[in-house]
Amino acid sequence: GFDTYFTSRTLENNRRNVWFAEYWEENFNCKLTISGSKKEDTDRKCTGQERIGKDSHYEQEGKVQFVIDAVYAMAHALHHMNKDLCADYPGVCPEMEHAGGKKLLKYIRSVNFNGSAGTPVMFNKNGDAPGRYDIFQYHTTNTSTPGYRLVGQWTDDLQLNMDEMQWGKGVREVPSSVCSLPCKPGERKKMVKGMPCCWHCELCDGYQYQADEVTCLLCSYNERPNENRTGCRSIPIVKLEWHSPWAVIPVFLAMLGIIATIFVMATFIRYNDTPIVRASGRELSYVLLTGIFLCYIITFLMIAKPNVAVCSFRRIFLGLGMCISYAALLTKTNRIYRIFEQGKKSVTAPRLISPTSQLAITSSLISVQLLGVFIWFAVDPPNIIIDYDEQKTMNPDQARGVLKCDITDLQIICSLGYSILLMVTCTVYAIKTRGVPENFNEAKPIGFTMYTTCIVWLAFIPIFFGTAQSAEKLYIQTTTLTISMNLSASVALGMLYMPKVYIIIFHPELNVQKRKRSFKAVVTAATMSSRLSHKPSDRPNGEAKTELCENVDPNS
Repeated sequence: GFDTYFTSRTLENNRRNVWFAEYWEENFNCKLTISGSKKEDTDRKCTGQERIGKDSHYEQEGKVQFVIDAVYAMAHALHHMNKDLCADYPGVCPEMEHAGGKKLLKYIRSVNFNGSAGTPVMFNKNGDAPGRYDIFQYHTTNTSTPGYRLVGQWTDDLQLNMDEMQWGKGVREVPSSVCSLPCKPGERKKMVKGMPCCWHCELCDGYQYQADEVTCLLCSYNERPNENRTGCRSIPIVKLEWHSPWAVIPVFLAMLGIIATIFVMATFIRYNDTPIVRASGRELSYVLLTGIFLCYIITFLMIAKPNVAVCSFRRIFLGLGMCISYAALLTKTNRIYRIFEQGKKSVTAPRLISPTSQLAITSSLISVQLLGVFIWFAVDPPNIIIDYDEQKTMNPDQARGVLKCDITDLQIICSLGYSILLMVTCTVYAIKTRGVPENFNEAKPIGFTMYTTCIVWLAFIPIFFGTAQSAEKLYIQTTTLTISMNLSASVALGMLYMPKVYIIIFHPELNVQKRKRSFKAVVTAATMSSRLSHKPSDRPNGEAKTELCENVDPNS
């Protein structure tokens, strides 16, 4: 209808359209003689006999249908409005004349008819007409002419014919056409500034987990992220196991030491009344063997699974074995030193050199350690803890909670501190008595024992504190501590007891009673030793070989 109407328009019957003359010039590429002509690029005159569609190419513009539908929409709205407001009134009634634009808009939005293209014309609640689109894609193939191909439509929803679509480089799959791909589990979205629909994916690192699309949160102190970092899981609990290489070596040494200590103790008990056992000071020898035995026993307590009972025994025996050992050695070296110092000044025997006095002195020294332990129990009762910081590595998968006794490094050193003080003091006396004749008591073996022990503990301290920040701290420190105590006990056992056991078992002919000497005789021997030490001699340090000092009679 519109095409028929429009192609019949001429300059004569369409004078009401002021733009029609300009359209006429453009359509027929001619110039009208009327004033105001804007056609400057041609000299050809318009005759007025030209006809649209015959003398020119005519094709209706695609948007004309929308104009037609809009006019019909207005007409239908006015018709319905007139029908409602002016039912029996011919023409426009007064009520319709005074109706406002809002009421007319209401009728326009409610129209529903078939448009010029045969499709329904209606409006939604927002006043928009339903969109209708044909979707074309430009195709280039070797078998057909390049051009646009219909591949889909959109009315109420999108309908695409995927088989008809063509993608670059011959790809058959639909390429991604998004600003950002979805983030993987364990990743959060970091929005791109200025592009609210685009983001970068960032992995939740360390001990973080993905709380939501844009947030990573830290797991609690006793948890670590799960495998895909979408939540948290408990950190495994570990302890020093018996089958661990860190435990096998100390346990092996401790077992050998315990067997050797029991063997020595059994030998001494079996030959308790023989001269060598009596001359070595039986009472302090058994005390020293007890301390050595406890030094080996602590290895098993340090490796055992922590509980309140185990932690209590650790506190008690951690420094007790060393304290008993060095208290006995200190008492021995102090006795030797006082005897020979007194012998240089007087023929009177020094006080407190009898076996009973020696046991009393040793017990007093040990009681200081026990008092400190009891105070420790009162101030800080034994307890077990799970330390999640000790093995909290950069990689959460390797993080472990360490089950251990609530004992700090400082408390361990304080517990051993008194024993170390006794050890240092004993070493000082060993140095002072180094000039004592070689067969007087056990001065020389005790000296060698203390020198070696000091070297062991000097090596222990830097290793113990140097690994305080290591993830293997529990294993290294426990192994270092137990091996140091095993070595200290083994040095004392080997240097002070093994020679005596060797003589008792393999050379019983040397295990004979030597005559008991008076203190006056000992004084004379000490004086001779002092004089000889200032003269050249074939013996080291000018030592004179004399008899055992333990045979001295303190009452003489």
